[in-house]
Amino acid sequence: MYDFKGKTALVTGAARGIGRAIALELAKGGASIALNDVNAEAGAEAVEAMKQAGAPQAKYYKFDVSVASACDEAIEAITKDFGGLQILVNNAGVSRDALLVRFKDEDWKLTLDINLTGAFNLMRAAGRIMMKQRAGAVVNIASVVGEMGNAGQAAYSASKGGLIALTKTVAKELASRNVRVNAVAPGFIDTPMTQALPEAARTKLSEAIPLARLGTPQDIANCVAWLVSDKASYVTGEVVRINGGIYM
Repeated sequence: MYDFKGKTALVTGAARGIGRAIALELAKGGASIALNDVNAEAGAEAVEAMKQAGAPQAKYYKFDVSVASACDEAIEAITKDFGGLQILVNNAGVSRDALLVRFKDEDWKLTLDINLTGAFNLMRAAGRIMMKQRAGAVVNIASVVGEMGNAGQAAYSASKGGLIALTKTVAKELASRNVRVNAVAPGFIDTPMTQALPEAARTKLSEAIPLARLGTPQDIANCVAWLVSDKASYVTGEVVRINGGIYM
């Protein structure tokens, strides 16, 4: 377990799945948690879970990550409420899947707005605070398909590939102020989305993975906790693959 006492973390998309696991892991280390999620009811429930896990403070913030002004206001409110912001995890994301020639304009825009522009908005707003503090750690949740592509996921792949490139650029810009920026690229993770697949499809998917199993949200949370901890103080601009070996 890592020591995050005295630190505040904002985790987007934190009410369930990977985001929730990440927020809980940080809470266990004593971090105060600011949660964002589109589901207000689930977000409120997650606040109590964070406190039970060890977070001295936890609060839910409802805002649209794709709206720059909303992100600016949220970062300002979080900084005021908690006295600072040391950790940002950009996990919020959506996927709209279809073959290229059938892809709808609105689905392309929605996916890029949330997955890529949302992370840009929050890094820009939080970056100002972290640069003044001369301390901070950002982790962007990318995806294996952002590196290897995947048929039927043009927008999702593009958004995650763009997020990887954005991570590397921002890491170079903020390094002189002791702000580290990294990305994690999960493979196929055991979440409600994959749980809804037919058993035969899940079996076939597992067989394609060298470690022969889907990942878990905790697998991702463990890596994120390390990346934002002092143990990774010399790591920035990296993309950590957590995919069971499906892409090397």
